[in-house]
Amino acid sequence: MATFKKINAWLHLWLGLGSGLIVFIVSITGCIYVFENEIRSIYQPWQFVAPQEKAFLLPTQLIESARPEMGKLKPTSVRYGQKNESATVTSRNRKKGTSTVVYLNPYTAKVIYIEKTSKKSSPDFFRFILNGHRTLWLPKDIGGTVVGIGVLTFVVILISGLIMWWPKKWIKSVKDQSFKIKWRASFKRVNYDLHKVAGFYVMLVLLIISLTGLVYAYKWYSKSLYWVTSGGRTLATQAKIVSDTTSTADFEPKNIDRIYSRLATTDQAAGMFITLPSKASDALGFVVYLRAGTLYKADKYAFDQYSMKPITGSSPLLGKYEDISAADKLRRMNYDIHVGAILGIPGKIIAFLASLISASLPITGFLVWYGKKFKKKKAKDPLVKEKMILKQSPWEVKKVSAAAIQEPVA
Repeated sequence: MATFKKINAWLHLWLGLGSGLIVFIVSITGCIYVFENEIRSIYQPWQFVAPQEKAFLLPTQLIESARPEMGKLKPTSVRYGQKNESATVTSRNRKKGTSTVVYLNPYTAKVIYIEKTSKKSSPDFFRFILNGHRTLWLPKDIGGTVVGIGVLTFVVILISGLIMWWPKKWIKSVKDQSFKIKWRASFKRVNYDLHKVAGFYVMLVLLIISLTGLVYAYKWYSKSLYWVTSGGRTLATQAKIVSDTTSTADFEPKNIDRIYSRLATTDQAAGMFITLPSKASDALGFVVYLRAGTLYKADKYAFDQYSMKPITGSSPLLGKYEDISAADKLRRMNYDIHVGAILGIPGKIIAFLASLISASLPITGFLVWYGKKFKKKKAKDPLVKEKMILKQSPWEVKKVSAAAIQEPVA
């Protein structure tokens, strides 16, 4: 048992020191990114309009109004929000890394704001933060791999930390040390308590955030997690959804309006995202959000752009929310669980605080290690020992061995 504890402590120390910088960056950027939408709403007033008691305009009406602002660019998506939110028509070219977003009043189709970005343009603050969170601002393949390894290591650190924290005896004095921070103690003690006690309180939240984050880092982990949660089912890989290009029918933009009108009749709709076809083989995509502020609770459809017939698939990310299995629902919830949005604002606050404490753990852990190492070095220094002896009271000096007092000064 003693050997296991030593190995566990050794792993906790050196894995923590080795991954500390990665954990700090991923945690602090995640902490900032949690409230992206709420913060953007403060300094981006074009995201909102005065709500009206009438229906939104049809997608083709918004597209026609946005087209003059897009020049030769072809619209790739239309997004509707809630009654007090503006709609957007977007043209995005992933290969070139360019994007043009036109914000419109969904009741009048009046253009409110135009946002243009490219690879050459500097990313905005939250895009910069997200790049750090995902790749540490390194090239995607390298940074993504480093972050994945860092998060996986952090999971091991959390488990080993819990083992080290676990009280040997559940008596009052031990429980006080395990559950309370002694704010009036020395800096070293407060730092130690912040690492040990604060780390324990957020351990479960950080474990959930880490495990949901690993879904995006490793395919093997994503498939394994789905296999466990589904009771042995294999995660289906959705083949690219395409339209029947052999059809003799022509694409009719008005058909988009017909599908939109049919899907928008649900009184639960909290927004809609429409993916427009860019190529002859592309399908039409419709995502109807059923709960504001989250992505998981949504009905997701695909239609042939010529016949407008529904296209079905095997992916958990396609289909009506109420019709999919519990494992598929959990997979859709993954992102909202990761950022805390699954519980609304309270959940985001919990994720924010947990990530903030997570960012502090490498720092407090390093100070604990450095303090112990520095203390040991001081203890071996004869001059330091002599000074410590002289500072003691006469009664305490008598207790010191003659050998210790007569130690030569280096």
